[in-house]
Formats: sequence, structure tokens, C-alpha cells
Amino acid sequence: MAAIARWCLRHRLAAVLIWLFALGGAATAAGFAGTSYSNDYEVPGTESGRAGELLEAGFEDLGGDTGTVVWHTSGSTVHAADVERTMTDALHAIGSLPGVGDVTGPYGASGQGQISADRRTAYATVTFDHRADRIPPEQAQAVVDTALAAETEGLQVELGGAAVGLTEAPSLHLGEAVGVVVAAAVLFLAFGSVAASLLPIATALVSVGTAYAGIALLGHVMTVADFAPMLGMLIGLGVGIDYALFIVTRHRRGLRRGLSVTEAAQNAVATTGRAVVFAGATVCVALLGMLVLRLGFLNGVAIAASLTVVLTVAASVTLLPALLSFIGMRALGRRERERLAAHGPRPERATGFAVRWSAFVERHPKLLGAVAAAVMAVLAVPTLGLHLGTSDQGNNPATTTTRQAYDLLAEGFGPGVNGPLTIAARLDGADDRLALDGLPAVLRDTEGVASVSPVTYNAAGDTAFVTVVPETAPQSQRTSALVDRLRDDVLPKAQETSSLRTHVGGVTASYDDFADIIVGKLPLFVGVVVALGCLLLLLAFRSLAVPLKAAVMNVAAVAASFGVVVAVFQWGWGSELLGLGSAGPVEPFLPVIMVSVLFGLSMDYQVFLVGRMYEEWLETGDNRRSVRVGLAETGRVINSAAVIMISVFLAFVLSGDRVIAMFGIALAAAVALDAFVLRTLLVPALMHLLGGANWWLPARLDRLLPRISIEPPDRPVPHAKIPQERTGGPGRHVGPRVH
Repeated sequence: MAAIARWCLRHRLAAVLIWLFALGGAATAAGFAGTSYSNDYEVPGTESGRAGELLEAGFEDLGGDTGTVVWHTSGSTVHAADVERTMTDALHAIGSLPGVGDVTGPYGASGQGQISADRRTAYATVTFDHRADRIPPEQAQAVVDTALAAETEGLQVELGGAAVGLTEAPSLHLGEAVGVVVAAAVLFLAFGSVAASLLPIATALVSVGTAYAGIALLGHVMTVADFAPMLGMLIGLGVGIDYALFIVTRHRRGLRRGLSVTEAAQNAVATTGRAVVFAGATVCVALLGMLVLRLGFLNGVAIAASLTVVLTVAASVTLLPALLSFIGMRALGRRERERLAAHGPRPERATGFAVRWSAFVERHPKLLGAVAAAVMAVLAVPTLGLHLGTSDQGNNPATTTTRQAYDLLAEGFGPGVNGPLTIAARLDGADDRLALDGLPAVLRDTEGVASVSPVTYNAAGDTAFVTVVPETAPQSQRTSALVDRLRDDVLPKAQETSSLRTHVGGVTASYDDFADIIVGKLPLFVGVVVALGCLLLLLAFRSLAVPLKAAVMNVAAVAASFGVVVAVFQWGWGSELLGLGSAGPVEPFLPVIMVSVLFGLSMDYQVFLVGRMYEEWLETGDNRRSVRVGLAETGRVINSAAVIMISVFLAFVLSGDRVIAMFGIALAAAVALDAFVLRTLLVPALMHLLGGANWWLPARLDRLLPRISIEPPDRPVPHAKIPQERTGGPGRHVGPRVH
């Protein structure tokens, strides 16, 4: 690390230009290549996956995405002459737009089921030429504009569907801007220097911008979800600003001690920079743990997020020291520079609330530990009711056209019309066709089924499907129960006298299958991530207790943060007020991604907090002093970092995207609990209670493990002078005084 720092300081202009060239080159390449994201949740080999494969192979005209145009009359019926004339003209105009393959309206023999029983609501189906992720937004916007132009007094027109949802995506990155502004304010309060507070922001923006463009290019070579760039930006801004904060803090400490700008920057990268690399490695290990699930959809998310973390770490140890060299002594505030010039360097002394709090925890470890454990347990309770499923356009904010179209369809035709099930089959002989022709009658008598369409055969007559409209909404647990009933009971009985084999697909079926795969592999995934994280901490701190406590704390942070997500999104506590739509289930892929991200981020504070405690332990062999000094010296920096990260994560709630908002709230809750409950309460309390056992490692294992150093101490730096409080006693244990 020292060699990297020396090169970047000696060639500071070259280091800055290399990063700017990387940012400009990646952005230019991404601009020419465009984006190619995909939200394909179907897993090959599942029931819904096989249904989709049959339909794709047998019905070429089903390849495009579909949307709906819904209209509702308040003073007449949809059969009124002026309404029918207005909507017929609008549908003809939509049918002639680029990218639209077909429009099926209710005013014809084929549209009898597209008018509600009270004749006040009707809808038309718009079939696009391509899937939603390949439809240009301007084509979808043209459909929306043409349909809404038909709206008159007494005639409400709304649109739904995945393609229409593209037009509601936020165009301005308001969330990122708010997060960056808040982070800059916190940094200025912490540093008292405009120049020093802007450097972490600049470093994070350059690295995250490069990663954002890189993820766009990555989408052309593998499956990458459309939320992956926003997720990467969310993580990158949070950890990027935090990592730079830690390095700048160490650099400023060196300047106050009398080191030159070059010496202070080199020392910061050689010490704290190593901790940053280690912390970033733990985040990447946790993210790449998703690869063990062997799901293409999640592989792209894992690699995209890991790319962002790698670039933020690289910028922190290369670009940041070059920028520190440029600003020189302005890394310190004006008063700090004047005091340094007038009085010279003085020994560091930790003072203020951090010292008092550290001593308070030392005096009351049992009480404070119990309080912290109780808080985490209470917040984790809602996680027991976690329901994974599809949150659809019915969960969009009430003011959006997709939400209003969804509600109009549900009111006029029943909630199940928004998520019909598709039963697909391949036919082999007359017996199969006879069995399939009798299937609609059997399905109509099934509990939970609202309506069933006639059988639709392809031109070759070897593939067919039946559309089943449930009585309940797509995200309802009763709809999921219907899927299970059809697969386990109804369909096997209906086809037992033939060779016919049917497969149930549709939105609810595909999400349920995806959730089942995720839940089934979750224990393996969590086990791998926890084991790798514990191994890294074991190598770093030469202790069995430290990694085991970290694993338990991380699981607690994940459980409590999911409790918050369940309360806000599944129970709907404040979701409408936050502009996040109505209550609904949690996305099936969220647990895996959040476990990866949260486990990685929570390891950061563990590394910085326990790393300082370990350094003091090696120096003094006094556990109580080690815990007190470590908490006092790192508390302010960790709290500042946490406030920055929480602000960045919460700002993404303003993105208008429900999935990104879930990530933002879950991450913000986890970081808040991790920094202000676990690391400042529970961890030091337990370490005081365990005493010297914190640092115990069997001698045989100690000899076998390779030795690594996360953050070596500054060579000439005197330790902070923290008042001794009962340094003897049961917690005292003499250890080796080596670095």
C-alpha cells in the first residue's frame, strides 16, 4: 500500500487523469452501446419456466409485451355513442404507432369479456413488437400520450403494463443529489474544511460514475437486472464516501502531528488504506456469495455491485491521495492551521462525548448489553411474518396511471384480472386434445377461480394454453394457494387418463417458483457468506470470539432491518406517505441481495472498531483499556460515517422506484442499528464481559494460520491519552506487546 501511495503522490496529475480518462471512456462506450437490462425472474426447470418455454416455442406471436388501455365512464356507459366513437378512434391511432403490433378492443366479437358487468369500465389489450426491456421509452410514451388525449369530462382513461411503467421511471436522480448534499454537510461539520469535505464526495462520484457506465456495458454480456445500476450507485456512494472519510481522517491526524502533506497522505493509505481494502474485500466476498445460488438473474446483480465496490476501494487508495496532495494543508480547517502554526504539533487526546460514553459502557456492560439485545429482538419480530411475492403495479403510488388502471380493472372485473394464470401444454395425439378440451369445465368448478378462457391452439395444433383468472389479486396468498391447488390436485386428476402434461405459468406462479428456489438455497448461501466472513476476521484478529460475535451481530442486523422492511412495505406503515404505494409482499430476490450487502457493510464497522481495540490489546494486554480506547477513538468517525451512509441510503427512497426504496430503507435501518446499537452498545458490552477471552486462539491453530495486518499503527504516533478507569480487575489479561 505504501508503494501505491508513493506512486500516486509523485505522479498526482497522472493519477487524476487516469481516473478521469476511465470515467470518460466508460461513459462514452456506454452511451454508444446503450443499455440491455433484463428482469427475467424465471428459473429454467421450474413449472412456470416450462410453461413459458412452451408458449415461446409454440406461439411466435406471443413474444411481445402487452399493455392495457382502460377507460371508465361516470355519467353513461362505455356503449354510449360518443364514448365508443372516441375510444375506437384512439385505439386505431394507437394501433398505427411504431412498435405496436396489435390492439384488441372490446367493440367487436372477440372483445365480449372486456366490458364490465355494469358496462362502465372497458379495456383494450395493446401488444407490442418486443418485450418491455427492449421497447424504447419514446414508443411507450407515444402510446400513453395518444390514449390520454382521448380523455374527456366523464371519461377517464388510464394505462397499465410493464411497457407503460417505463414512462413512470424517474428521469432526474433526485435521490442521489439529496444524498450527496447531506453527505457533504456532514463531512463539513466533521472536518471544518470545505476542501477536505469535498474530496470524499469527488472520489466517490468518479468511482461510482465509472462503475455505473461499466454496469451498462456488463448488461450486454450477461443478464443484469434493471435495478442493478441504481443498487450499485446506492452501495457505491455509501461505502465510497465512508472509505474516503476514514482515509482523510487519518491524513488530517498526521498533519496535526506535524507530518508533511506527502508523509501524512502516504501514512494514511499505508495504514487506514489497508483497512479499507480489507473492508471492501469483505463486502465483495458477501456479494459474490450470491454466485453459489447459480441463478443468472442474481449473478449479474452480484458482479455489478462488486464492480462498484472494487472501483470505490481503488479510487480511495489511488485517486484520493493524489487529491490530498493537491489541496495540501487545506485538508485542515483555518483554525486548525493557525493553531498548528502557532503552537506546533501536540499529542492526540480523545475527548468529549465519545470518551464519556466509552467509560459509561465499561461501567454498565450487562444493562446496556441487555437493552441493545432487546431493541434488536423487538425490531426483528416482524421478520417472522415475511411474505415473499410479486409486488405489481397495484402497489404503485396512487397518482400514477398504472396504479389507477390496475384499480379500475380490479373494480370492474375482479382483482384476478391483473394477474391471470396460464396453463400451457404440448399435445401428443387425440387423447391429449380431448383431455385438454374438457379442462376449462374442470377449472371453472375449482375453488378460487373466477373465470376460464376457451382453449387456444397454435397453428400446428401441438401446443395450447388456457387462461385462468383467479378471484384474488396476483400478490394475494390465496392466489399462491390456487397455484398449488392446480398443480398438486386439479391438473393431475384431469390428465390422469391421458399422456397430457400441463404446466402452470403466469406472474404469481413465476414469482412463487422463484421465491421457492431462493428460500431453498438461502441456508447454503447464508452459511457460505458467514463462513467466509468469519475466516477473514479470524485471520485478521487471531481470535475465535471476535468472528463469532461478528457473525451473530450481522445476522441480528439483517433480521432487524428486514423487520423494518416488513413493517413499511408489507404492512404498509407509512408507505403511501413516503410515495411508495400501497402495502404488498416483499420481492423474492430481496433477501438474498440484502443479506449479501448488509453482511458486507456491517463488517466494515467491525473492522474499524475492533481493529483499533486489537491494536491497543497488542500494545498493553489490557482488555478493558483496549475496548475503552477503541470505542472512544473510533466512535466519532464511525458515527459520522454511519450518518453519511444512512443519509445516502434514505435519499434513494426519493427515486420513485419501489425496489430501490426497499433497498434504501433496509440498508439505512441496518447501518443505523449496526452503528448506534450494535457497535456502540452490544459489541463493547460483550467484549467487556468476555475479558481476555476475546483474544483467545488455540496455539496449534495460531501456528497454522497465516499472519496478516489490517491497519498497522502509525510508527511515531503517540496513543490517545484516555483517562484510566480501573485498568486492573477481572478483565485484565496480559498479552504480547508486539505490532
